[in-house]
Amino acid sequence: MPTEWTVRAISRAMLPVLLVLTLVELGSGLVLGSFEAQLLRFPSLLVLVPVTIGTAGNLGSILAARLSTSFHLGTLTFSPTDDELAGNALATVVLAITVFPIIGTGAWFATLVVTGDPALAISSVVLIALTSGIVLAVLAVLVTFTATYIAYRFGLDPDDVVIPVVTNVCDVLGVVVLFAVAQLLI
Repeated sequence: MPTEWTVRAISRAMLPVLLVLTLVELGSGLVLGSFEAQLLRFPSLLVLVPVTIGTAGNLGSILAARLSTSFHLGTLTFSPTDDELAGNALATVVLAITVFPIIGTGAWFATLVVTGDPALAISSVVLIALTSGIVLAVLAVLVTFTATYIAYRFGLDPDDVVIPVVTNVCDVLGVVVLFAVAQLLI
């Protein structure tokens, strides 16, 4: 891991990552654009989009920060039997289970207040939010573990690369998972 904090060292580590992530975000926008008709038909889903992808990125970022701290303390192992690793993954999923129903309820009420007609029942919006949230939490855990492991293997500081990777990948996954779940449940 580079210990030198120079503009050159940071740019060398981050520039390739940021360029790839820019392309990933373009993909997210293209995916989002392909669901425009469904968003206009069901405004509750439109409200869910930024909150869902933001929350998924936040869950992954929290996990990434915890893993990065463990990495710097020298306690991080990538063993399947590591209780700390499993506990962090489980905590991420449990947090998603608690927060996404609140997000769904909030999205439904916000749509009701603004439009007067959310077009979907509150139970549908909450179920879509919860299902999407659980799937995204599991994916965020996998992406975070993978990004942290790759940073470790390449000698990069996980503080510099993992959180941008996780948040950007979760943006794309958030859009895809939200609309896949919506297609299945509506």
